Amino acid sequence: MTQHGNRTSQTAVNLTKLLVRVENDHDLLCEIIGIFKEEFPRVLQSLQQSVAREDMKNVEATSHALKGMLSELSVTRAAWIASRLEQLARAREMSRLVYTLKLLEAEVEGLLPELDAYSEEAKS
Repeated sequence: MTQHGNRTSQTAVNLTKLLVRVENDHDLLCEIIGIFKEEFPRVLQSLQQSVAREDMKNVEATSHALKGMLSELSVTRAAWIASRLEQLARAREMSRLVYTLKLLEAEVEGLLPELDAYSEEAKS
């Protein structure tokens, strides 16, 4: 279990939903996780840089892409936060955008190790 602020979360990924989505195909699961692990850090960094530059158009586009990536992996809460970032960028709400980005960062903090564990399980 990991602690995020005042809430406790066991996992970021809804594994049951994810396995249904890939029809219990463990090879496909590993492939999707591999692609995500390659793309996710780059997209998150782009989002962080866009927020720092107050580039609302790019924040909106990057948040939208991130929302899709996270949804594909059934990372439901983080996908919702990315969706919220997209809405805030569209509304030009910079002060709330910074706070919401911090929420997203906290939510995905342990995501890659969690996905590694699922990959290892799927391979065995």
